Amino acid sequence: MRRLFLLTATLLTLTLAAQKPVTWSYSTKIINDSIAELVITANIEKTWHLYSQFLPENGPIPTTFKFTPSSDYALLGGVAEGKPHEEYDANFDMVLKYFDTQAIFKQRIQRLTTKDFVVAGELEFMTCDDHMCLPPEFVDMNFKVKGAKKAPTKPVVEAVVVEPIPGGTNTPSSESANAIPAADTSKAEAAKAAGTPSTEEKEPQSMWGIFILGFFGGWLALFMPCIFPMIPLTVSFFTKQSKTKAEGVRKAVLYGVSIIVIYVLLGMLVSLVFGADALNKLSTNPWFNIAFFVLFVVFALSFFGAFEITLPSSWVNKADEASSKGGLAGIFFMAFTLSLVSFSCTGPIIGTLLVDAASKGEFFGPAIGMFGFALALALPFTLFAAFPGWLNSMPKSGGWLNNVKVTLGFLELAFAFKFLSTADMVLQAHYLEREMFFAIWVAIDFLIVLYLLGVYVTPNDSKVDRIGVTRLSFAIIFTVFGFYMLPGIWGAPVKIISGFPPPEHYAESKGGAYANHGGAAVAIDPTANFGDHCPFDLSCFNDFEEGVAYAKKVGKPIMIDFTGWGCVNCRKMEEQVWSDPRVLERLRNNVVLISLYVDERTMLPENEQIVSEKTGRKIKNIGNKWSEFQEVNFGAVAQPYYVILGHDDLKPLHESAAYDPDVDLFIDWLDRGVKAFEAQKK
Repeated sequence: MRRLFLLTATLLTLTLAAQKPVTWSYSTKIINDSIAELVITANIEKTWHLYSQFLPENGPIPTTFKFTPSSDYALLGGVAEGKPHEEYDANFDMVLKYFDTQAIFKQRIQRLTTKDFVVAGELEFMTCDDHMCLPPEFVDMNFKVKGAKKAPTKPVVEAVVVEPIPGGTNTPSSESANAIPAADTSKAEAAKAAGTPSTEEKEPQSMWGIFILGFFGGWLALFMPCIFPMIPLTVSFFTKQSKTKAEGVRKAVLYGVSIIVIYVLLGMLVSLVFGADALNKLSTNPWFNIAFFVLFVVFALSFFGAFEITLPSSWVNKADEASSKGGLAGIFFMAFTLSLVSFSCTGPIIGTLLVDAASKGEFFGPAIGMFGFALALALPFTLFAAFPGWLNSMPKSGGWLNNVKVTLGFLELAFAFKFLSTADMVLQAHYLEREMFFAIWVAIDFLIVLYLLGVYVTPNDSKVDRIGVTRLSFAIIFTVFGFYMLPGIWGAPVKIISGFPPPEHYAESKGGAYANHGGAAVAIDPTANFGDHCPFDLSCFNDFEEGVAYAKKVGKPIMIDFTGWGCVNCRKMEEQVWSDPRVLERLRNNVVLISLYVDERTMLPENEQIVSEKTGRKIKNIGNKWSEFQEVNFGAVAQPYYVILGHDDLKPLHESAAYDPDVDLFIDWLDRGVKAFEAQKK
């Protein structure tokens, strides 16, 4: 039954090889005497997805557009796209934006000549369905454009104003996010041109996550030394200065609302300054990530007591003077004074929340995060004013407040290295690989434990005479978590913090330092040019010709592994099947493994960049080369895809294999391939 399933899957793959899930068409629309719009339409077959231009790192390849520069036209902003679906994708284990059925992209240009001309360009895209992904493709774009009625003397700045696409609104790219809306644009269109989504465009799940994180941050801020002692003082002020209890509650409510307004305005300011799509790109830009790393280290040092982040004293004095005026304005400036005075404690938390919310790419994300933060901060002032008796149950201020602050400083430091790790991977610098990342996090974790147990103190701490139950409980929690992370240095999976450390292949030693994957070791031939991208430290090749030459030298059959960096099923096959000692022993000793990455982005030398005579696709990078090789010679486009060959031709010795977590089935497939090779030799 399993063999029948495998055969059916293989036949299905062969059918898909000749299939084009996405077809492209191009048209031009004249907007006015000098402006034209290039319209790029993708028609997508049922069950297939075309990905958006804006995707998180380590996911599928986004759709990208490149236009050939020319003196005949000037680009106005970036490429606008229709609103994509946004869902969790199990193949990539992340939330992705994609289109189905049809996707429309639009690019506005200014015509700089009165003669008709052609706009040329190139697009790259990737398509997936629920079971597999096709290799990325390059496609040429050509638009015939009529000349302008009157050639302008210089390019103008105009927003990308895109007509509504049926089934969704349009979101311009980051380049057009800050463009000036055209004069005839309605308010709704101008908001879109500025990168502001409508109410319907918000993603509830993402917004709720930002709000909850903000609320948690506000709750933590309450226990900062700059805020916690202010709660009873402020509540007492309202109750004593009010003639009735109702008046005291009303003033406390206004005080809380003022806090919320101040922080929400701060969040909106961040969105207005950067724009929605610019915020989204912060998460993958290496230089922004390095800047965030430095910022978080500064925040951590501030929490440790090295210095205090304070705002100009003139701001605080003016706000304090305004708070004495009384009335609504006085209450508002009281709240403003609290925000300024407490900035040394809340600034790092606010900065963390704003960076996280900004990286989600939601225009209202920073404002929603600040709303959650301010709500948690404002609630105690209102509730304690309404119920003054609760003040008696509050814990007394003391040295424990600084303990909370220092502990948060350590957490800020840990998150700082997450940003540095992202920058390191994007730049492929390999300074902060998986082992080093885990070592740093484990060290920070145990430093927290030692601090909580009173082994050392920071400049603002009191002497530790005894360890309370709460402090001991947190020390135990951090100890357990530290020991849980410790094996990650040696390659163990650490699922609780999945997504924070670099992936296993981004490591000094593949699979983890000193990892033992079982099976008998095989002496490595120093004369062979083995590849760098081999799972489980196997001696494999990443170049087909070199692998064939070595197979002929050692007299073993060839096993080609068509794989990809973004292929989730490839990783599952390796982790669930190849990791078995019986499989590893066969891969090491019985075959010559050639792993070809069909999405490898390394560019080929210019003299090897060609247009395929058989498929018409551009072969520009190593991934293009191997995906073309797979499709042309084996009629397959999916990964993982395994074939066993002899030395004389590209005809497989038996049926191919694909993803199937049955270890025994894969062993049987390997053994039959080796037997077929031995029979061929006879």
